[in-house]
Amino acid sequence: MSMSPTASFLVDSVPEFCHYEDTGCEVSASCLDCPLPQCKYDDPEWFQRQRRMARDLTVWSTMQSEDLTVEEAAARFSVTVRTVFRIMRRCREAAPDLDYLALQVFAAA
Repeated sequence: MSMSPTASFLVDSVPEFCHYEDTGCEVSASCLDCPLPQCKYDDPEWFQRQRRMARDLTVWSTMQSEDLTVEEAAARFSVTVRTVFRIMRRCREAAPDLDYLALQVFAAA
């Protein structure tokens, strides 16, 4: 039993003939307008790292600008004191290599 050419066309159709709904994610309402350099679903670990770094920078810069203690920062951002110390360490270690403008996208997400 052989398949007709039209049957094989329907099974292996080109993407233009497939229905695709661009629903986006929490970063952007549409995949085509997304500011990320790659899709968060393609590399979830990368996205989590970038998002964590953006959060860390927010905590770190707030601590510096408002002269908060570790305990005050922990209470303000609803994290533990130990987490604030981890944030401080990560920010100090990453400071020379950070692209602050690129991380702004993640801070908004």
